[in-house]
Amino acid sequence: MIPLADVERIAAALPFLTRVETDLVQDFARQATLVRIPAGRDVMAEGDRAQAVPILMSGEIRVFRIGGSGKEITLYRFGQGECCVLTADAILGGRSFPACARVENEVEAAFVPAAVFEDWLARSPVWRQFVFDAMAKRLTSLMDTLEDVAFRRMDTRVSTFLLDRSNSSAGASIRVTHQEIADELGSSREVVSRILEDLQGRGLVRLFRGGVEVIENQLLQSSTVA
Repeated sequence: MIPLADVERIAAALPFLTRVETDLVQDFARQATLVRIPAGRDVMAEGDRAQAVPILMSGEIRVFRIGGSGKEITLYRFGQGECCVLTADAILGGRSFPACARVENEVEAAFVPAAVFEDWLARSPVWRQFVFDAMAKRLTSLMDTLEDVAFRRMDTRVSTFLLDRSNSSAGASIRVTHQEIADELGSSREVVSRILEDLQGRGLVRLFRGGVEVIENQLLQSSTVA
């Protein structure tokens, strides 16, 4: 149960609560559980039964798959004001969770029990719209990920990753390891290291322990055209 004194604070991070029916807000306070989870903690593992849907007030959770070879690939991240759509899908379909979910930045989350989540879908148009909008957004991002994996060269994907993380700013330093880039893109550390060393040899980036500095963002941008 969430103390009513916290509901206003939570509503500031979850705008949909200001639009839902009054009885749903009361239900939220009675039924949801407020939790803080530190960075690095696994929230769900592949094959787990989904007992509740997390909605984040702060922080970020990465959802990813691990292949038979042990390689990881990021499916999506969700943050403030968002819910985990794979958890929602697992509950609605009566399936086990099909991926892994790990906290990247410490989160504060409201966990809505599975039965309550389904009841709200039947009762509240605002809640339905919130969930369906989240699912549509994730479907689009997953299609983009599939297109990247299927049709874009790995060197292009690494360059795009660096540009995204640096906000396309020359001189920006990104704290990320070669293994973390490989996990993000579903590749191996050896392949990523080879690409980064090539980019460094061309003067586009500078490698340092635990990170990468983007030096020539415009030339790096041109290398993403594939």
